[in-house]
Amino acid sequence: MWPSDVERAETGNMTSPCSARLQLDDNLQLMQTGSMMRKVKSRSWKKQRYFKLQEDCMTIWYKSKKTGKTKSTFSISDIETVRDGHQSEVLQSIADEFQPALCFTIVFYGRRGNLDLIANTPEEAQGWIQGLEKLIEAVKNMDQKELLDQWICDWFQKADKNKDGRMNFKEVLDLLKMMNVDMNEQHAYRLFQMADKSESGTLEGDEFVLFYKALTQRDEVLKIFQDYSKDGKKLTLLEFVDFLRQEQLEVENTEEFAMDLIARYEPSETAQKLHALSIDGFLSYLLSREGSVFDVSHLQLYQDMTQPLCHYFISSSHNTYLMEDQLRGQSSVEGYIRALKRGCGCVEVDTWDGPNGEPIVYHGHTFTSKIFFRDVVSAINKYAFRASEFPIILSLENHCSLEQQDTMAHHLKSILGEKLVTSTLDGRIPVQLPSPEELKGKILLKGKKNGGLENCLEEPPKETDMGSREVSEEEDNGEIEEEKRTSKKSKDRISQALSDCVIYCKSVPFEGFKHSRPCYKVYEMSSFTEYKARKLVREPGNDFVRHNASHLTRVYPTGLRTDSSNYNPQDMWNVGCQMVALNFQTAGVEMDLNDGLFQQNARCGYVLKPAFMRSVDTNFNPDLPQDTAGYSPVILSILVISAQQLPKVENGKEGSIVDPLVRVEIFGVPMDQARQETKYIDNNGFNPMWNERLQFKIHVPELALVRFEVEDYDKTSRNDFVGQYTLPFKSVKSGYRHVHLLSRDGMKIPPASLFVFIRITEVARAMQGTEV
Repeated sequence: MWPSDVERAETGNMTSPCSARLQLDDNLQLMQTGSMMRKVKSRSWKKQRYFKLQEDCMTIWYKSKKTGKTKSTFSISDIETVRDGHQSEVLQSIADEFQPALCFTIVFYGRRGNLDLIANTPEEAQGWIQGLEKLIEAVKNMDQKELLDQWICDWFQKADKNKDGRMNFKEVLDLLKMMNVDMNEQHAYRLFQMADKSESGTLEGDEFVLFYKALTQRDEVLKIFQDYSKDGKKLTLLEFVDFLRQEQLEVENTEEFAMDLIARYEPSETAQKLHALSIDGFLSYLLSREGSVFDVSHLQLYQDMTQPLCHYFISSSHNTYLMEDQLRGQSSVEGYIRALKRGCGCVEVDTWDGPNGEPIVYHGHTFTSKIFFRDVVSAINKYAFRASEFPIILSLENHCSLEQQDTMAHHLKSILGEKLVTSTLDGRIPVQLPSPEELKGKILLKGKKNGGLENCLEEPPKETDMGSREVSEEEDNGEIEEEKRTSKKSKDRISQALSDCVIYCKSVPFEGFKHSRPCYKVYEMSSFTEYKARKLVREPGNDFVRHNASHLTRVYPTGLRTDSSNYNPQDMWNVGCQMVALNFQTAGVEMDLNDGLFQQNARCGYVLKPAFMRSVDTNFNPDLPQDTAGYSPVILSILVISAQQLPKVENGKEGSIVDPLVRVEIFGVPMDQARQETKYIDNNGFNPMWNERLQFKIHVPELALVRFEVEDYDKTSRNDFVGQYTLPFKSVKSGYRHVHLLSRDGMKIPPASLFVFIRITEVARAMQGTEV
């Protein structure tokens, strides 16, 4: 743990929780002394930079050796991991110049590029690698209170211009503006004087904590606390149990749950012994995972994973190798590493003939850079099962000659080994697709195949049958699918070695639902551009839903999206499409929806479709949900109470303070698409209060996603994005809940949050005034 307020008062210093909980070993001392290292961007770009860990053990800054100017700073909390040696394409490109013991790569969260560094000695490299790993682990283990303390410490250091460990009133006023607070100067001065216990005219570390507590007093939380506390000072165990049952609707083992929460979140040992909760402990609980709007039980693997593959939504990436746009962007194995580590279950590989008989991966007929197919397969082999053990599907767009197709097959088999599925699991022709559980640790190839599994399992196809289908499947030109035009541009055939690697995901042209139902084998599937898929979605009836109950479907962005933008995946999920592929490198609402859907079920990349979408005889139609058996709409009521510590708008005007409003959107079947918003609050991004109720009728809760977004209101132009959080409706918890906001890039931005009160009521019962 880090120093308590009392301990801080004794030291008189503002101490970083991270530095306080760590002992400065040799590695951290090396980092705080600083090191001159080479920063590498390419084989020809290697510049000397001086790197130094700040005293807070949370910030690293570096400056140019040539100019002496500080170039950049970054936080330890921005770092996902550290890789030693030549584990990046940049460092691999200079492997002949620098031994791996000198090299390491800092990998950041989100879409930020890696930082490749070369130390002067192996000992120096190891010092930084081990020190960074220790700091990353310390940050990961921080609880909500520590994160908040760290946030306070960061602001103190930013405002303490002369670095004397004290802040005068002018520095405090500057700090308030930096923190998104537009406060009356007289009121601010009163709080300042109340906190200045030493009467020195300045605030030291412990005094600043008092000032901050006065500034951030949560009156709305205190009122809830006092409503259930008989003496107004503590919640007894029974009082806390009453709160959990009546407000939070926690009905299972509530007393045991309450005792566990007190043990974890009550800071006072005396209160813990009495099984009581102070206001600080109560607030800590509300800010915890258990107090979040997201059902903590859904963070675990809670769904049945023994159903056929076609019964799951599968997190899917389009043109996974691209880091930027589709015309000139960089191709990199990092795209695969990032997608797989975030739980992606289907990645795409576009292959073309390369030099010296080695297939390459890039976006054909464009200026995107090229990478070797074997390097892609090696990266997939290494990172495939970091997020979960469930299967990875390689969606292959094959433009290679027969010779290089053989090379591809060789790389797949030699690198992936037994992970690659090259025969059915039981050696028989499948009557249904295997389940994620049965395919644990396996990699499936999706692509064209010579003949069917009958030929593969019984006897090899005759030479005249080989290559009966063309090579390229998904190269898209607007609405026209490749299958219908490739014969005019390509006479290439499928290599038998590569064909043999396709088992459960054979790509076939789509000729219509009347044809597919009687003619499709269970292992045959089709891919559609978003345009073609939308046409099928709009067809009358529920043929698309029934088709997807027994067969896999992949949808991908049109080739016209050269900027790597995305389409709305919800339309495709509504009809049961499993692999709705998006450009993972592009942030936005579409990726927020994808991240929101797949954050449940242990982020394994597989989400079980609702029961009414898993039967080939289903009558579910997203346009007419009321005709579905078991139709049971609900009312979602959200009281938006307040927000806390909202961040500044990216690239906003200097000194400006946000005017926040909250928008809640429902994504689901057409009848459920809705949005409502609160009024905006003038000049307060620190602790705005709304107390506004938003209400939605949701017809198909099993398919709905709820998106909270905070924007900075601007009457003259488009509102600016502040933060968002998206989650499945079925994962929404009732009661008083915090919504922990994420950045545009999907990263946490603690301690920014919304405080809401949620009730979900069945429409039938709502008519009788009964809540569920």
